[in-house]
Amino acid sequence: MQAFSLFMKQSSDFYDRVLAVVKQIPYGKVTTYGLIAQYLGQKKSARMVGWVLNKQKGKPDIPAHRVVNSKGLLSGKMHFEGTNLMEQLLISEGIPVENNQIVNLDKYLWQPE
Repeated sequence: MQAFSLFMKQSSDFYDRVLAVVKQIPYGKVTTYGLIAQYLGQKKSARMVGWVLNKQKGKPDIPAHRVVNSKGLLSGKMHFEGTNLMEQLLISEGIPVENNQIVNLDKYLWQPE
């Protein structure tokens, strides 16, 4: 029982830390699932970052649309309402998207610090 309790605390802590990082992504910038995981000291937990963000559907204070995969692909777009909401949100912030991918990832990439 004690091990499960420790696991839940660590999971909750990771969850909260992911959200804190995502809230810091500046308007007009994106970051990647992997960079968030690496910043949090969990280099191999990029998918867990995606899982956390998927649970934030519809919460306007969490700019989940600003998180893409390592190649700039909008791999989480299916978790947004509407066909192209993630793309539309990025374009509205001045981030060009073509074929579900950030056109120049290096230009728009934000590194968590």
